[in-house]
Amino acid sequence: MPFDLSAETPSSTSLPDPEPSPTESLPPAPEPSKSPSPSPIVLPSIELTPQGQLVNPPETIKAVYLTSWSGGSQSRIDYIIDLARTTGLNAVVIDIKDFSGEVAYETDVSEVKEYGAERLKIRNIEALIKRLHEANIYVIARVTVFQDPILARARPDLAVQSIAQEGIWADHKGLGWVDPASEEVWNYTVAIAQDAASRGFDEINFDYVRFPSDGNLQDMRFPVWDEQALQRAVIREFFVYLRKQLNDVVISVDLFGLTTSSNDDLGIGQVIEDAYEYFDYVYPMVYPSHYAIGYRGFRKPAEYPYEVVYSSMASAQTRLDTLKLASPGREFAKLRPWLQDFDLGARYDPLMVQSQVQAAKDALLEEYSGFLLWASTNWYTVGALNSFVFDAAGYDARPRTVFPD
Repeated sequence: MPFDLSAETPSSTSLPDPEPSPTESLPPAPEPSKSPSPSPIVLPSIELTPQGQLVNPPETIKAVYLTSWSGGSQSRIDYIIDLARTTGLNAVVIDIKDFSGEVAYETDVSEVKEYGAERLKIRNIEALIKRLHEANIYVIARVTVFQDPILARARPDLAVQSIAQEGIWADHKGLGWVDPASEEVWNYTVAIAQDAASRGFDEINFDYVRFPSDGNLQDMRFPVWDEQALQRAVIREFFVYLRKQLNDVVISVDLFGLTTSSNDDLGIGQVIEDAYEYFDYVYPMVYPSHYAIGYRGFRKPAEYPYEVVYSSMASAQTRLDTLKLASPGREFAKLRPWLQDFDLGARYDPLMVQSQVQAAKDALLEEYSGFLLWASTNWYTVGALNSFVFDAAGYDARPRTVFPD
Protein backbone atom coordinates (compact mmCIF):
# COMPACT_ATOMS: atom_id res chain seq x y z
CA MET A 1 0.00 0.00 0.00
CA PRO A 2 1.54 3.38 -0.98
CA PHE A 3 2.06 6.08 1.63
CA ASP A 4 1.93 9.83 1.03
CA LEU A 5 5.17 10.82 2.71
CA SER A 6 6.13 14.24 1.44
CA ALA A 7 4.69 17.66 0.94
CA GLU A 8 7.36 18.47 -1.63
CA THR A 9 8.40 15.12 -3.05
CA PRO A 10 10.87 15.53 -5.94
CA SER A 11 11.24 12.73 -8.45
CA SER A 12 14.07 10.27 -7.94
CA THR A 13 15.93 11.83 -10.85
CA SER A 14 15.50 15.44 -9.73
CA LEU A 15 16.13 15.37 -6.00
CA PRO A 16 17.67 18.61 -4.81
CA ASP A 17 21.28 18.42 -3.73
CA PRO A 18 21.05 16.69 -0.34
CA GLU A 19 23.73 19.08 0.93
CA PRO A 20 22.56 22.40 -0.54
CA SER A 21 25.00 25.26 -0.72
CA PRO A 22 25.08 27.18 2.55
CA THR A 23 24.60 30.35 0.53
CA GLU A 24 21.26 29.05 -0.74
CA SER A 25 18.55 31.22 0.77
CA LEU A 26 16.90 29.77 3.83
CA PRO A 27 13.25 30.42 4.72
CA PRO A 28 12.98 33.85 6.35
CA ALA A 29 12.97 33.77 10.11
CA PRO A 30 10.63 36.04 12.04
CA GLU A 31 11.97 39.47 12.89
CA PRO A 32 13.71 39.36 16.26
CA SER A 33 11.57 40.60 19.07
CA LYS A 34 12.22 44.23 20.05
CA SER A 35 11.55 43.22 23.64
CA PRO A 36 14.76 43.12 25.69
CA SER A 37 13.53 39.89 27.28
CA PRO A 38 12.29 37.33 24.72
CA SER A 39 10.11 34.55 26.04
CA PRO A 40 12.47 31.88 27.39
CA ILE A 41 12.45 28.41 25.89
CA VAL A 42 11.25 25.96 28.53
CA LEU A 43 10.58 22.25 28.33
CA PRO A 44 6.91 21.28 28.14
CA SER A 45 5.74 19.85 31.45
CA ILE A 46 4.64 16.52 30.00
CA GLU A 47 5.74 13.00 30.72
CA LEU A 48 7.58 11.56 27.75
CA THR A 49 6.03 8.29 26.62
CA PRO A 50 7.85 7.00 23.54
CA GLN A 51 5.65 4.72 21.50
CA GLY A 52 5.73 2.64 18.36
CA GLN A 53 9.40 1.71 18.52
CA LEU A 54 10.68 -1.44 16.82
CA VAL A 55 9.85 -4.43 19.04
CA ASN A 56 13.15 -6.26 18.47
CA PRO A 57 15.84 -3.68 17.61
CA PRO A 58 18.99 -5.16 16.07
CA GLU A 59 22.04 -5.59 18.31
CA THR A 60 24.34 -5.09 15.32
CA ILE A 61 23.33 -2.49 12.76
CA LYS A 62 24.17 -1.87 9.12
CA ALA A 63 22.86 1.64 8.64
CA VAL A 64 22.80 4.33 5.96
CA TYR A 65 22.12 8.05 6.13
CA LEU A 66 19.25 9.92 4.44
CA THR A 67 18.62 13.63 4.22
CA SER A 68 15.15 14.80 5.16
CA TRP A 69 14.45 15.37 1.46
CA SER A 70 15.21 11.70 0.83
CA GLY A 71 13.11 10.77 3.85
CA GLY A 72 10.19 12.47 2.15
CA SER A 73 10.79 10.86 -1.25
CA GLN A 74 8.68 7.76 -1.95
CA SER A 75 11.18 6.47 -4.50
CA ARG A 76 14.12 6.86 -2.11
CA ILE A 77 12.29 5.06 0.67
CA ASP A 78 11.44 2.31 -1.82
CA TYR A 79 15.19 2.07 -2.50
CA ILE A 80 15.98 1.75 1.22
CA ILE A 81 13.34 -0.94 1.72
CA ASP A 82 14.69 -2.81 -1.30
CA LEU A 83 18.17 -2.67 0.25
CA ALA A 84 16.74 -4.11 3.46
CA ARG A 85 15.13 -6.92 1.45
CA THR A 86 18.20 -7.76 -0.65
CA THR A 87 21.17 -6.91 1.61
CA GLY A 88 22.02 -6.85 5.30
CA LEU A 89 20.81 -3.28 5.78
CA ASN A 90 18.67 -3.05 8.92
CA ALA A 91 18.86 0.61 10.03
CA VAL A 92 18.56 4.12 8.62
CA VAL A 93 19.45 7.58 9.92
CA ILE A 94 17.12 10.37 8.78
CA ASP A 95 17.69 14.10 9.24
CA ILE A 96 14.84 15.68 11.17
CA LYS A 97 16.81 18.87 11.88
CA ASP A 98 19.81 19.50 9.67
CA PHE A 99 22.58 22.10 9.20
CA SER A 100 20.04 24.66 8.00
CA GLY A 101 18.12 24.60 11.29
CA GLU A 102 15.01 23.42 9.44
CA VAL A 103 12.82 20.82 11.11
CA ALA A 104 11.52 18.44 8.47
CA TYR A 105 8.06 17.55 9.74
CA GLU A 106 5.19 19.11 11.67
CA THR A 107 6.06 18.88 15.35
CA ASP A 108 4.21 19.83 18.51
CA VAL A 109 7.10 22.08 19.58
CA SER A 110 5.70 25.61 19.64
CA GLU A 111 9.09 27.31 19.21
CA VAL A 112 9.73 25.44 15.96
CA LYS A 113 6.71 27.17 14.45
CA GLU A 114 7.33 30.49 16.21
CA TYR A 115 10.90 30.70 14.88
CA GLY A 116 9.97 29.72 11.31
CA ALA A 117 12.02 26.52 11.49
CA GLU A 118 9.36 24.12 10.22
CA ARG A 119 9.63 23.04 6.59
CA LEU A 120 7.54 20.04 5.63
CA LYS A 121 9.92 17.83 3.72
CA ILE A 122 8.24 14.78 5.28
CA ARG A 123 4.44 15.14 5.38
CA ASN A 124 3.51 12.11 7.47
CA ILE A 125 6.34 11.12 9.80
CA GLU A 126 4.35 8.38 11.52
CA ALA A 127 3.51 6.72 8.19
CA LEU A 128 7.18 6.83 7.21
CA ILE A 129 8.33 5.24 10.46
CA LYS A 130 5.57 2.62 10.27
CA ARG A 131 6.54 1.65 6.74
CA LEU A 132 10.21 1.30 7.68
CA HIS A 133 9.34 -0.69 10.81
CA GLU A 134 7.22 -3.05 8.73
CA ALA A 135 10.41 -3.76 6.77
CA ASN A 136 12.21 -4.43 10.10
CA ILE A 137 14.32 -1.29 9.71
CA TYR A 138 15.56 0.44 12.88
CA VAL A 139 14.91 4.20 12.45
CA ILE A 140 17.25 6.84 13.87
CA ALA A 141 16.42 10.57 13.93
CA ARG A 142 19.43 12.86 13.39
CA VAL A 143 19.37 16.29 15.07
CA THR A 144 21.98 18.95 14.34
CA VAL A 145 22.37 20.93 17.57
CA PHE A 146 24.55 24.04 17.92
CA GLN A 147 24.97 24.86 14.23
CA ASP A 148 21.54 26.43 13.73
CA PRO A 149 21.21 29.56 11.57
CA ILE A 150 17.42 29.73 11.95
CA LEU A 151 17.48 29.71 15.75
CA ALA A 152 20.40 32.16 15.67
CA ARG A 153 18.41 34.62 13.53
CA ALA A 154 15.17 34.20 15.45
CA ARG A 155 16.90 34.46 18.84
CA PRO A 156 20.04 36.57 18.41
CA ASP A 157 20.27 36.75 22.21
CA LEU A 158 21.25 33.05 22.05
CA ALA A 159 23.48 33.34 18.96
CA VAL A 160 27.26 33.46 18.74
CA GLN A 161 27.96 37.10 17.86
CA SER A 162 30.68 38.78 15.80
CA ILE A 163 33.06 41.05 17.72
CA ALA A 164 34.26 42.93 14.65
CA GLN A 165 30.85 43.85 13.33
CA GLU A 166 27.42 43.98 14.83
CA GLY A 167 25.42 40.88 14.09
CA ILE A 168 25.56 37.13 14.14
CA TRP A 169 28.90 35.39 13.67
CA ALA A 170 29.07 32.85 10.83
CA ASP A 171 31.40 29.96 10.07
CA HIS A 172 33.23 29.58 6.77
CA LYS A 173 30.04 28.22 5.17
CA GLY A 174 28.11 31.31 6.21
CA LEU A 175 26.09 29.45 8.85
CA GLY A 176 25.18 30.83 12.25
CA TRP A 177 25.68 29.05 15.56
CA VAL A 178 24.01 29.25 18.95
CA ASP A 179 25.75 29.30 22.31
CA PRO A 180 26.55 25.75 23.50
CA ALA A 181 26.23 26.92 27.12
CA SER A 182 22.63 28.16 26.74
CA GLU A 183 20.09 26.08 28.64
CA GLU A 184 17.39 27.54 26.41
CA VAL A 185 19.16 26.00 23.40
CA TRP A 186 19.36 22.73 25.32
CA ASN A 187 15.61 22.90 25.99
CA TYR A 188 14.88 23.55 22.31
CA THR A 189 16.98 20.53 21.34
CA VAL A 190 15.42 18.25 23.95
CA ALA A 191 11.88 19.31 22.99
CA ILE A 192 12.53 18.33 19.37
CA ALA A 193 14.09 15.04 20.48
CA GLN A 194 11.13 14.27 22.77
CA ASP A 195 8.71 14.94 19.93
CA ALA A 196 10.66 12.63 17.61
CA ALA A 197 10.74 9.85 20.19
CA SER A 198 7.00 10.16 20.73
CA ARG A 199 6.45 9.59 16.98
CA GLY A 200 8.16 6.19 17.06
CA PHE A 201 11.81 6.89 16.21
CA ASP A 202 13.92 4.14 17.77
CA GLU A 203 16.89 6.35 18.57
CA ILE A 204 17.78 10.04 18.58
CA ASN A 205 21.22 10.92 17.20
CA PHE A 206 22.84 14.28 18.00
CA ASP A 207 25.40 15.94 15.72
CA TYR A 208 27.30 19.26 15.85
CA VAL A 209 27.44 18.89 19.62
CA ARG A 210 30.46 21.13 19.93
CA PHE A 211 31.88 24.60 19.66
CA PRO A 212 32.61 25.95 16.15
CA SER A 213 35.76 24.61 14.50
CA ASP A 214 36.14 26.87 11.46
CA GLY A 215 35.66 30.48 10.43
CA ASN A 216 37.24 33.41 12.27
CA LEU A 217 37.28 31.87 15.73
CA GLN A 218 38.89 34.96 17.25
CA ASP A 219 35.83 37.02 16.23
CA MET A 220 33.34 35.05 18.32
CA ARG A 221 31.50 36.44 21.33
CA PHE A 222 29.21 34.21 23.37
CA PRO A 223 26.09 35.54 25.10
CA VAL A 224 26.02 32.84 27.81
CA TRP A 225 29.37 31.07 27.98
CA ASP A 226 31.68 33.16 30.19
CA GLU A 227 34.81 31.88 28.38
CA GLN A 228 36.18 30.90 31.79
CA ALA A 229 34.59 27.46 32.05
CA LEU A 230 36.37 24.88 29.93
CA GLN A 231 34.68 24.13 26.62
CA ARG A 232 34.87 20.47 27.58
CA ALA A 233 32.93 21.20 30.78
CA VAL A 234 30.20 22.99 28.82
CA ILE A 235 29.72 20.11 26.37
CA ARG A 236 29.88 17.52 29.14
CA GLU A 237 27.17 19.36 31.07
CA PHE A 238 25.01 19.28 27.96
CA PHE A 239 25.55 15.50 27.76
CA VAL A 240 24.44 15.20 31.39
CA TYR A 241 21.33 17.26 30.62
CA LEU A 242 20.40 15.16 27.57
CA ARG A 243 20.66 11.93 29.53
CA LYS A 244 18.56 13.32 32.39
CA GLN A 245 15.80 14.66 30.15
CA LEU A 246 15.79 11.68 27.76
CA ASN A 247 16.31 8.95 30.31
CA ASP A 248 13.91 6.51 28.61
CA VAL A 249 15.10 7.24 25.06
CA VAL A 250 17.96 5.56 23.19
CA ILE A 251 20.40 8.37 22.35
CA SER A 252 23.64 8.56 20.38
CA VAL A 253 26.17 11.25 19.51
CA ASP A 254 28.43 11.93 16.54
CA LEU A 255 32.01 12.92 17.41
CA PHE A 256 35.01 14.02 15.36
CA GLY A 257 37.12 11.03 14.37
CA LEU A 258 40.15 12.48 16.11
CA THR A 259 38.42 12.22 19.49
CA THR A 260 39.35 8.53 19.36
CA SER A 261 43.04 9.36 19.81
CA SER A 262 43.31 13.00 20.93
CA ASN A 263 44.45 13.81 24.46
CA ASP A 264 42.54 17.10 24.56
CA ASP A 265 39.13 18.43 23.50
CA LEU A 266 40.33 19.48 19.99
CA GLY A 267 39.39 23.07 20.83
CA ILE A 268 35.70 22.23 20.38
CA GLY A 269 34.81 20.65 23.72
CA GLN A 270 34.62 17.02 22.56
CA VAL A 271 36.27 14.34 24.73
CA ILE A 272 35.20 10.81 23.93
CA GLU A 273 35.18 9.60 27.56
CA ASP A 274 32.57 12.24 28.40
CA ALA A 275 30.28 10.84 25.74
CA TYR A 276 30.79 7.24 26.87
CA GLU A 277 29.21 8.09 30.22
CA TYR A 278 25.93 9.56 28.99
CA PHE A 279 24.95 8.00 25.65
CA ASP A 280 23.83 4.56 24.58
CA TYR A 281 26.00 4.73 21.46
CA VAL A 282 28.96 6.86 20.39
CA TYR A 283 29.47 7.30 16.65
CA PRO A 284 33.01 8.51 15.79
CA MET A 285 33.10 9.97 12.27
CA VAL A 286 36.24 8.16 11.14
CA TYR A 287 36.10 9.15 7.46
CA PRO A 288 39.68 8.59 6.21
CA SER A 289 39.49 11.60 3.87
CA HIS A 290 39.00 13.89 6.88
CA TYR A 291 42.35 13.03 8.47
CA ALA A 292 45.24 15.40 7.86
CA ILE A 293 48.31 14.74 5.74
CA GLY A 294 50.82 12.84 7.85
CA TYR A 295 48.31 11.05 10.08
CA ARG A 296 50.11 7.84 11.13
CA GLY A 297 52.72 8.68 8.50
CA PHE A 298 50.31 8.56 5.56
CA ARG A 299 50.65 11.22 2.89
CA LYS A 300 47.03 10.68 1.85
CA PRO A 301 45.08 9.01 4.66
CA ALA A 302 42.10 8.57 2.32
CA GLU A 303 44.16 5.94 0.47
CA TYR A 304 44.51 3.91 3.69
CA PRO A 305 40.93 3.36 4.86
CA TYR A 306 41.57 0.07 6.67
CA GLU A 307 44.54 1.45 8.60
CA VAL A 308 42.82 4.72 9.54
CA VAL A 309 39.59 3.10 10.72
CA TYR A 310 41.38 0.27 12.53
CA SER A 311 43.71 2.64 14.38
CA SER A 312 40.89 5.00 15.33
CA MET A 313 38.44 2.39 16.53
CA ALA A 314 41.06 0.31 18.36
CA SER A 315 42.09 3.44 20.25
CA ALA A 316 38.46 4.31 21.00
CA GLN A 317 37.80 0.81 22.35
CA THR A 318 40.95 0.87 24.50
CA ARG A 319 39.81 4.12 26.07
CA LEU A 320 36.35 2.68 26.67
CA ASP A 321 37.84 -0.45 28.26
CA THR A 322 39.95 1.72 30.56
CA LEU A 323 36.85 3.57 31.69
CA LYS A 324 35.02 0.30 32.35
CA LEU A 325 37.89 -1.01 34.46
CA ALA A 326 37.87 2.18 36.53
CA SER A 327 34.11 1.96 37.16
CA PRO A 328 33.10 -1.71 37.33
CA GLY A 329 29.38 -2.35 37.12
CA ARG A 330 28.59 0.97 35.46
CA GLU A 331 26.94 1.06 32.03
CA PHE A 332 28.78 2.86 29.23
CA ALA A 333 28.09 3.48 25.56
CA LYS A 334 28.86 1.10 22.72
CA LEU A 335 30.87 2.19 19.71
CA ARG A 336 29.59 2.33 16.14
CA PRO A 337 31.63 4.19 13.50
CA TRP A 338 30.43 6.40 10.68
CA LEU A 339 32.24 5.14 7.56
CA GLN A 340 33.01 6.82 4.24
CA ASP A 341 30.97 5.83 1.19
CA PHE A 342 31.94 8.73 -1.08
CA ASP A 343 34.89 9.74 -3.25
CA LEU A 344 37.13 12.26 -1.51
CA GLY A 345 40.90 11.94 -1.46
CA ALA A 346 40.59 8.63 -3.30
CA ARG A 347 38.07 6.64 -5.28
CA TYR A 348 35.90 4.65 -2.88
CA ASP A 349 34.90 1.53 -4.76
CA PRO A 350 33.35 -1.48 -2.97
CA LEU A 351 36.72 -2.77 -1.76
CA MET A 352 37.57 0.58 -0.15
CA VAL A 353 34.23 0.71 1.66
CA GLN A 354 34.47 -2.95 2.68
CA SER A 355 37.95 -2.34 4.07
CA GLN A 356 36.50 0.09 6.62
CA VAL A 357 33.82 -2.39 7.71
CA GLN A 358 36.51 -5.08 8.11
CA ALA A 359 38.70 -2.67 10.08
CA ALA A 360 35.84 -1.89 12.49
CA LYS A 361 35.23 -5.60 13.04
CA ASP A 362 38.92 -6.32 13.58
CA ALA A 363 39.40 -3.41 15.97
CA LEU A 364 36.29 -3.93 18.10
CA LEU A 365 36.20 -7.74 18.04
CA GLU A 366 33.49 -9.01 20.43
CA GLU A 367 32.43 -5.41 21.13
CA TYR A 368 31.56 -4.83 17.47
CA SER A 369 27.93 -3.70 17.13
CA GLY A 370 27.76 -2.40 13.57
CA PHE A 371 28.45 0.67 11.46
CA LEU A 372 26.81 3.53 9.58
CA LEU A 373 27.58 4.59 6.00
CA TRP A 374 27.56 8.25 4.96
CA ALA A 375 27.07 9.45 1.39
CA SER A 376 25.54 12.85 0.70
CA THR A 377 24.04 11.40 -2.49
CA ASN A 378 22.15 8.85 -0.38
CA TRP A 379 23.11 6.03 -2.79
CA TYR A 380 25.10 3.25 -1.14
CA THR A 381 27.60 0.48 -1.83
CA VAL A 382 25.72 -2.84 -1.79
CA GLY A 383 28.93 -4.80 -1.34
CA ALA A 384 29.49 -3.24 2.08
CA LEU A 385 25.96 -4.02 3.27
CA ASN A 386 26.11 -7.68 2.27
CA SER A 387 28.29 -10.29 3.94
CA PHE A 388 31.69 -10.44 2.25
CA VAL A 389 35.09 -12.07 2.41
CA PHE A 390 37.58 -9.23 2.56
CA ASP A 391 40.08 -9.25 -0.32
CA ALA A 392 43.14 -8.31 1.74
CA ALA A 393 45.56 -9.08 -1.09
CA GLY A 394 43.65 -6.88 -3.52
CA TYR A 395 43.53 -4.10 -0.94
CA ASP A 396 47.26 -4.30 -0.24
CA ALA A 397 48.03 -4.22 -3.99
CA ARG A 398 46.30 -0.85 -4.51
CA PRO A 399 48.59 2.04 -5.54
CA ARG A 400 49.17 4.63 -2.83
CA THR A 401 50.81 8.02 -2.58
CA VAL A 402 53.89 8.09 -0.35
CA PHE A 403 56.13 10.82 0.95
CA PRO A 404 59.29 11.33 -1.16
CA ASP A 405 62.49 9.94 0.32
